This record gives sequence, C-alpha cells and structure tokens, in this order.
Amino acid sequence: MNGGRCRPATTAGQRGHGRSRVRWPPLDLPAGAVTTVPLKGHRQTTVRTRVSRGAALTLGPAPARTDGGPAGAGKACLTKQRVAIIGAGPSGIAQLRAFESAQKKGAEIPELVCFEKQDDWGGQWNYSWRTGTDQYGEPVHSSMYRNLWSNGPKEVLEFADYTFDEHFGKPISSYPPREVLWDYIDGRVKQSDVKKLVRFATVVRWVEFNEDTEMFSVTVEDLKTGETETSEFDYVVVGSGHFSFPNYPDFDGIETFPGFVVHAHDFRGAESFANQDVLMIGASYSAEDIGSQAYKMGARSVTMSYRTEPMGYDWPEGMQEMPGIKHIDGSTVHFVNGESKDFHAIVLCTGYLHHYPFLPSELALHSPNNLYPEHLYQGVVSEVNNRMFWLGAQDQWLTFNMFDAQA
Repeated sequence: MNGGRCRPATTAGQRGHGRSRVRWPPLDLPAGAVTTVPLKGHRQTTVRTRVSRGAALTLGPAPARTDGGPAGAGKACLTKQRVAIIGAGPSGIAQLRAFESAQKKGAEIPELVCFEKQDDWGGQWNYSWRTGTDQYGEPVHSSMYRNLWSNGPKEVLEFADYTFDEHFGKPISSYPPREVLWDYIDGRVKQSDVKKLVRFATVVRWVEFNEDTEMFSVTVEDLKTGETETSEFDYVVVGSGHFSFPNYPDFDGIETFPGFVVHAHDFRGAESFANQDVLMIGASYSAEDIGSQAYKMGARSVTMSYRTEPMGYDWPEGMQEMPGIKHIDGSTVHFVNGESKDFHAIVLCTGYLHHYPFLPSELALHSPNNLYPEHLYQGVVSEVNNRMFWLGAQDQWLTFNMFDAQA
C-alpha cells in the first residue's frame, strides 16, 4: 500500500474516464527513470517512476511539455491513497498504530479514516449493560458480561511494546478482569495520536467496489445526526470482528420451554440463577465460564450439553456434562443418551456467525469460526479482491499480538 497515487482531478461521477491502471514500474525499470507508456485516450505519455517496484499506480496524462513538444496534454497529479478501516476495536486500533509507526520511521502513509459505530474504541472490550439494541437502535456489539475475566494469562496477551507493569506501575495478577484489560488497551493507544482518525458513532452501511475505477464506495451514517454520506477509498480494512452476531441453532420443542432462554451474547450476569437448575448448551469457553459463574453465584445445578465431546474437567458436585439434546418438552430437556432433567434457564453458548451486513455477498467472508478461514491469503488479504484486508477474522487465542502482526 503506497502513500502516493497519481489520480486525475475528477469528481466522483467522472472517475474512470481518461485513466488506466498498470503495474508500475516494470521490474527492469529503476525508480526515477523516465519512460513512455500508452494510456487510454492518449497516443503516448511520458512519466517518471515515483513508487516502489510492483506498487499499483494510476496514471493520468503527463504535464505539458516545455521542450518544444506538444502542450496541453493535461497534468499528472499525485494525491494520497485513501484507506477505510471498519471498526476501532483492538484490530482496527492495531491497524491505525501500524500506519503511525511506519510514518514515524519515515514512510509515506495513505489518508486514513476509521469508522466506529460505538461511542468509544475497544470493540468487544467496550462493555455495555444493554442487550439487543443500543441507544441508537443498532445491534449491541459487545458480548462482554459484567464479571468476565480473561481466560488466558496476561503474559501471552501482552503487547510487545507496552507491558502491563509499565501501564499499571506495578505487577498485577495473570488473569485480569475485563475492566483491567480495557484500561490496558486504552492506555497503550492513548500514547499515540490516532484517535483523531476515528469517526465514532458512525456505522458503515454499505461497501461497494467499482470494477471500472477500482475504488470502493463506502456509505456511512452518523448515528447522532442521522446523516449519511458516501466516500471513495482505494483500500478497505475490515476490523469489525466476528463475535457480535450470535448463532442460534434450533432444538426440537424449545418453543415450549417456559423458563429463561438467552444467548451468551446477551448474558450480563449470573446472579439471577441462584437456586436454579441451569443448562448451558455448548462445550467451549463461554459454557465453561458462564457455567462456573452460575455455580459460584448459587445455582442449584449446572449442566453443560456437548455436541461432539465433553470438556472433561473434574467438575465440583452440582456441575455435570451431558451429551446432545434430543428434544425439549416444557421444562424437561431430553438428552440423546436417554436421560432427562428439568431446568429453569437455558444459556445458548453456541458461538457466533461471520456476518457482515455492510458487504455484498461477493466481498463478504463466508466461513465458520475456525483458525484459518478460506480465501484469505496469509489470513489477511482477500483472495476475491486484494484491495480488501481482514484483521482478526480467525478463531482467536493470542489476540492482541496477532492483530499487531496482521496489521
């Protein structure tokens, strides 16, 4: 992604006329060399190479000659490329900081605009008590719950250039709660000057790619004013994450269950489960953590239903694992091993969907949650359109450092 791009001075409606795209410069042409190339609508034009080998450059007609040659051939212009970054969570922030770091080392960087639909950065770590929709009527992004603690030690989450000890001024425990992690993320990025590049409370409504101009049109809405606008960008970085749209599998008879049913995305606290029999559907991080919280907060029993294999921990009395669900009849859940049990509440710990309502199907990522989604070169570059990049699209473990590496 190069900072300079030659673009004729046209309006958005004129883009695509009087210009063509070439790979520039050729492998045998050094930077600074002068050569003649054909351009659409012109017999030939003379240009001077200004970018690194293999970088994409859009050429307009050359400036009027002063050596006696024909004048009025038009004027070449070099303007910055524009990059849209969707989301100001940890991955979007990593991208902003990567550009800032490159600039500090002397590199020319493109014009950056980051769109974030929440009022502050942090993505998933920006906890909200709201469920369903937020104050603007948008789907709530965060799946954080009130008493969430990190399930990975801080030593493997720590940023390479900013330690927890440096941030807090003292050692802290290895498994910090969500508030501590958000404060750490916020503290690191506050050392930079990238917040001015983020348009908060601004949701991306639609992204479209024009094959003729090779530009993205990005339509956004200011959630505070209701105003919409469309701008053009050379590249798009998708950093909106994939843990916001819950996966709701169907279970035979679940509509007859009279108790409380909630997906982990909308779970905020286990206090209400005291003295209740609670069923967790799922056998991964959410089921383990929410089930343990329910037990600690006084649930009478906690059962976790697994689809493929149990977690296999040495659970305390009152916690157990059961195989998949055959059907539900009122308060009674029947399992495939022939056993059954009555419950007061069901928590669906059934994962999330790759869902990007702002992208047309040909640009969206279609993948289950896995470590290496298909059609992403190096896990980042879209194989469908190599002007689109994805950060944090993987089912993640060591997230913060992965975002930095990808950015």
